[in-house]
Amino acid sequence: MFGVFSKLGWFFKLHCKRYTFAIIALIIASVIDIIPPKLVGMAIDDIQFNALTSDRLLEMLLIYGCLIIASYTISFLWDYTLFGGAIMMEQTMRSKLMNHFLKMTPGFFGKFRTGDLMARATNDLKALNMTAGFGILTLVDSTIFMLLLIAVMGFTISWKLTLAALLPLPIMAFVMNRYGKVIHARFMEAQKAFGDMNDDVLESVKGVRVIRAFVQEKQDEERFKTMTEDVYHKNVEVAKVDAMFEPTITILVGISYTIGLGYGTSLVFQNVMTLGELVSFNVYLGMLIWPMFAVGELINVMQRGNASLDRVNETLDYKADVGDPKQPAVLEKPGTIVFKDVTFTYPGTDLPRLQEIDLKIESGQTIGVVGKTGAGKTTLFRQLLREYPGMSGALTISGIPITDFALEKTRSWIGYVPQDQVLFSKTVRENIQFGNENASDEEIYRVMELAHFINDIKSLSEGLDTKVGESGVTLSGGQKQRVAIARAFIMDPEILILDDAMSAVDGKTEANIIQHLKEERTGKTTLIAAHRLSAVTHAEHIIVLEDGKIVEEGTHDQLMETDGWYQTQYKMQQLDEKGAVS
Repeated sequence: MFGVFSKLGWFFKLHCKRYTFAIIALIIASVIDIIPPKLVGMAIDDIQFNALTSDRLLEMLLIYGCLIIASYTISFLWDYTLFGGAIMMEQTMRSKLMNHFLKMTPGFFGKFRTGDLMARATNDLKALNMTAGFGILTLVDSTIFMLLLIAVMGFTISWKLTLAALLPLPIMAFVMNRYGKVIHARFMEAQKAFGDMNDDVLESVKGVRVIRAFVQEKQDEERFKTMTEDVYHKNVEVAKVDAMFEPTITILVGISYTIGLGYGTSLVFQNVMTLGELVSFNVYLGMLIWPMFAVGELINVMQRGNASLDRVNETLDYKADVGDPKQPAVLEKPGTIVFKDVTFTYPGTDLPRLQEIDLKIESGQTIGVVGKTGAGKTTLFRQLLREYPGMSGALTISGIPITDFALEKTRSWIGYVPQDQVLFSKTVRENIQFGNENASDEEIYRVMELAHFINDIKSLSEGLDTKVGESGVTLSGGQKQRVAIARAFIMDPEILILDDAMSAVDGKTEANIIQHLKEERTGKTTLIAAHRLSAVTHAEHIIVLEDGKIVEEGTHDQLMETDGWYQTQYKMQQLDEKGAVS
């Protein structure tokens, strides 16, 4: 049960002064809280034996008043320190999770669904917050405070009465342990169900247009209802066990009270103890109710925290598929890129997506990559982005294997514009500045003109300050692509990859963007994948991929002289364009 504390040992060591102070202050507050009942018992005995004078009463009231002030002050300090530490722990773990997410490759996000990751970063971290705050409180109160009470009851009043009143404790320990094991298993299931529901909601929100287009609103609503019912029932199962803690403790505390009152009264009649001591004992027994409840709460919180920490650690323990070398190579600017006999197979599959690729890209060249859907164009680019492991052959930059560079270094050279654009729920300005956070409005307008977006921005209600909505929902497909291209232009990368990035724009707009590319990218490497071959006719070198192999290569003119796929496809597209114009 206490394994969660050892797993969080690194955090407690990091903030040992804070937690040491909080625990010491909590113990001092507990000691202070034990004194007033003793004063009450002494006052009752003084009344019983006519020994209570006005000076004695005033002395007791002053002591009691000082104890109240001291208890309030120290309680504030431990509360602020302890729960402040719990918030820091949640913040630290959330930062670790976020940093981990940013370092992960597509394989990680294939294993862990987005909704489940969100659940781990929210609900599970809240459970850890409870463990690092309320868990420490219940641990101290269910052990040190309880032992202090028992010691005071035994040493200052009666060991016989104390032991008799505490007979139910072993029963409670056994029952609480059984409850704890059950709640751990059920809480794990409830958290998993919550993660599944989160993922379903995310998919429904992102795919709401498709759901409406196929008139699937009712079916989606029914599916969501089924999932919420599952989450509800699993949480009810947790709540059932949770609800058993308090009644069980109440019954056992009631038995303790019965024993204390019955046996204590007998001891008073036998003159073994005074009436004041019996009153003090029963007050202490009442104070013992919270530590007994704390035992149940401790087990509950620990088991929830342990289950949540296991889920969080499962995420954090996932090693990135692609990592940095121990001693990264140093290169200020990328030069010639060479693919030598490169073969690649995606993890978990048997069919190679790239086969024996040989390609030399001189610095400053524009390379066109074309082929049928699924030919391997995106996969080729992913080797430069190093998103997956498992590449065989050699891929070098300036003669140095790409695996010898730090990931951050190689990716800082590359501006990547995929076909499926990712825009953030911010303004147009902020989305473009993502490529260069210090870019001025003047620079932004310049790159928008290069991306042929300048007329569009004028039609938007708030210009650069227009919110694009979730994933750019307020923009058309072509507008999103051009914002992404502008973002890449403003980055001015050494290597620009356009992965079918103009598929949603018309031919005239594409021609304008290509012209701007030729003017702006002089001396810098550009790789363009496209289905519309007019996007690559200006390239110095064009390769045609089929089933992951290079089946044709050369300039546009050279490829047009061969009777291959490129020539056939280009002629067909030209005929289609002429037909569309006429």
